[in-house]
Amino acid sequence: MAQEKKGWTYGMLTQEDWWAVWIGGFFMILGLMSVWGIDLVGWITYPKKWVFSMPEGAVPKKIVPWYKAFYPLGAKYSLTAKSFWKSIGPIGGILMTYAAFTPPLCIGAYFMRWNVKRFFTGWTIIFFLTYLCWFIGHHAFFAATVVDLKKSHFPDMFTLSLGGGASFILALVVGLIIGNFFKPLARYLSEAAKPEWYIKTAIVFLGVKVGYLPIKMATYSQKLGHKVAGLTFELFLAGAVATFVAYLIFWPGIYTISRRLFKLPRKTAAVLGSGISVCGVSAAVATGGAVRAKPVVSIMVSALVVVYAVIELVLLPWFFTYVWPGTDGPLIAGPAMGLAVKTDGADAAAGELLDELMRAKIAKETNGAVQWPEGIITVSAVVTKLWIDMFIGLWAFILALIWCYVVECRPGERVPPIEVWHRFPKFVLGYFAAWIIYLSIFFGPGHAGAPEGMAILKAAKAGAVPVEKGMRKLFFMLTFLSLGIITDFKKLREAQFGKMVWVYLVGLFFFIIPVACLIAWLFHQGMELPNIAGTGLE
Repeated sequence: MAQEKKGWTYGMLTQEDWWAVWIGGFFMILGLMSVWGIDLVGWITYPKKWVFSMPEGAVPKKIVPWYKAFYPLGAKYSLTAKSFWKSIGPIGGILMTYAAFTPPLCIGAYFMRWNVKRFFTGWTIIFFLTYLCWFIGHHAFFAATVVDLKKSHFPDMFTLSLGGGASFILALVVGLIIGNFFKPLARYLSEAAKPEWYIKTAIVFLGVKVGYLPIKMATYSQKLGHKVAGLTFELFLAGAVATFVAYLIFWPGIYTISRRLFKLPRKTAAVLGSGISVCGVSAAVATGGAVRAKPVVSIMVSALVVVYAVIELVLLPWFFTYVWPGTDGPLIAGPAMGLAVKTDGADAAAGELLDELMRAKIAKETNGAVQWPEGIITVSAVVTKLWIDMFIGLWAFILALIWCYVVECRPGERVPPIEVWHRFPKFVLGYFAAWIIYLSIFFGPGHAGAPEGMAILKAAKAGAVPVEKGMRKLFFMLTFLSLGIITDFKKLREAQFGKMVWVYLVGLFFFIIPVACLIAWLFHQGMELPNIAGTGLE
């Protein structure tokens, strides 16, 4: 294969993966300063469920009047600057959030050689449109659950009980409308509509969430903290095994369908096999390079990956919540999502939506007697996908070896081992670093939730919540909106896609998704979420 000399530091200033690590890591470090009593992240502004006017007898607790629909998280969670963050109010908080993220994102855009002026204006439009979707999607009719109504002393009323999922759906719909009906605007915004970058940054923030979960639980119950720490580790191991098994089944299956059923050329079948069964765009591009397919093949498969990922994002969370496995298997549904959805953005976004739908459904089914902690279902979806991502480099390397030494043997050619590192998804490093740092605080100075470590755990919590809750959700919202903006369904009708559209359709819905469900069930059955009803964590 044609080789370009690249050191191990290649791309550190020019690739989205690395910039997700730099930005996610930067704000994580700001959050960690709370351990030393310095609050630098309380400005991130978060929505509440709201109504235009409160009914008689209602109290503004889980549901508030519209003018209190946003609040800086520091106003609730800060230990050292609560009154200051309260004083800036919702508008001040949103403006500070915009001011805090704009410079680092523009710097990233500059180093990645994007058009910074267009990125800045596009980012500004997308940012405020995101907050508008967040606001509308949190109206009580869309988002309030039976628990929210009870806690706010609302009378019985019909709501869709979608939780935070309503905002995600709305952001996606708004993005799709722009992407398919206002194409000049979509083209302009495309410079800043970067779902892969936003979701990779959100996944670094998710690492804070995974590491912080035991801390959060331990501040209420040491036993609960230990249980959640063990559960996340079980998900980590089960996700690795499930992913390994999926690799061995998915890729040969799709390759065979492409070759035998649709008679596609060998290289096209290989690129499709990776795109549909492994990890979407990254795998398609990596495999295209490894097997020396024509560049147009990788581009076409990548376009299909994005379009089908949005279809999966719309369908699968509802299917897993209301058809199978439902609330009997939330930790089966999450990994099945991770194995089935083929882009990081769509998978993490679908996992987040699944998390919201599942938690709202179990609360409604049990009238609030069972409530699950936020985020673990999302984690179960993302962990599986992270393992898939990590295997991309190895898989592309293996395919390159096969093509170089077996399929198209050319004298003198060799595949350097460093290709594994170049294909490795670097944002995963940020995710694991965040996880390990917060887990180290829990088991180290936090004494695993013992009374003598409680002060430092509470200090760590004050800085972790704005990152894992506010920043993570904001970047998920940005991902949903951006995914919609760059998705053009017209591409499916373009004639040159031909058989590949049908291979993708058949392979995804009649092979990948059923097998993903089976593998997730085999390796995750019996795992249960802790019930936090009555603990004060709801």
